[in-house]
Amino acid sequence: MLSGGTPGAGVSNAGGTLSLTSGATDGTWLSPSQDAQFDFDEIVASWNATTPSNTWITIEMAATGSGRTTKWYTMGIWTSDPVPARRTSVSGQGDADGFVATDTFIRAKKAAPLRTYQLRIGLHRSGSSATPSVRFIGAMTSAAVDKYDIPSTPYGLGSVRDDLGVPTYSQEIHNGEFTELDGGGEAWCSPTSTAMILDYWHVGPTDAELAIFPGPMKPDGTPYTDPQVDFAARAVFDWRYDGAGNWPFNTAYAGSRGLEGFVTRLRSLNEAERFIAMGIPLVASINGRLPGFFFGKTNGHLLTIVGFTASGDVISNDPAVPTEGEVHKTYNRADFEDVWLGGSGGIVYVIHPIDGGLPANIAGLPNNW
Repeated sequence: MLSGGTPGAGVSNAGGTLSLTSGATDGTWLSPSQDAQFDFDEIVASWNATTPSNTWITIEMAATGSGRTTKWYTMGIWTSDPVPARRTSVSGQGDADGFVATDTFIRAKKAAPLRTYQLRIGLHRSGSSATPSVRFIGAMTSAAVDKYDIPSTPYGLGSVRDDLGVPTYSQEIHNGEFTELDGGGEAWCSPTSTAMILDYWHVGPTDAELAIFPGPMKPDGTPYTDPQVDFAARAVFDWRYDGAGNWPFNTAYAGSRGLEGFVTRLRSLNEAERFIAMGIPLVASINGRLPGFFFGKTNGHLLTIVGFTASGDVISNDPAVPTEGEVHKTYNRADFEDVWLGGSGGIVYVIHPIDGGLPANIAGLPNNW
């Protein structure tokens, strides 16, 4: 629920949900200034919104520090409907303060430190009386860390819940499907992982939705396997990036299905254990060489954390396998932390029911969820 902030002309904040007022086609909402509690180098915004046909939202960020305020950077243009505005990131925004790499603002190496930020949401519609509605907006700030030399943390909570029973889907089964959506296979690790989480929460696409897309049959006359993965790929596809791996687009898709979804960074698997203990699986971003990984190493991959063994190793539904029977696997704890913390700085998608609780943050440290 959104509280505080400043609605501009054309925007109403009723009950913590932003919407356009009657007759308005565009409007903005400005968040309060947020203190990161440390000098940050990166920021990723997250949002949850409903965007009926012919409506969309824009998400912008400006940061302040060292006596200056940056320009407004566009963090994303979001819609569940591909017209009239395509769902897209925005490239070519770089300046002396920083740049946006698809979904992440990165402070320029020579730029002075940044400490606070504001978010601005634009709500838009064209040829429609329907309004977009935004119920959640947030951002994750982080400081740069040295990568690939990450000490493993001891198993913190014990085997509180060792396996959440998340559905298993393979990205490789979809290799060659929908070339306009980057063709499945390795390109669909993120939507495949997101689809697994949505079906765990029982909010994936209905049979009626799947009958429309991808439809009952492939061009060769055979049925689609796990068509909810194809559905997710289209729902998260970033047309400028030309891929389905935009982090906040995946969590926004979860938000459009009635869940709350956001991107953050965790500091260790001990923090991930807290989510598993509450029955909340995670999607994690890894980069590097991981023993047991189907491809051996990766320059960027998304997979799920669905549990822990009694000794603290990571139980994962990893979509990077040829068949569904191979999706559910276990990775050594230290190996996993190396490619997760060292590879992405601990990026996860947190996707959970709106009325469900989250674990407590770590006392004495800046909140990261």
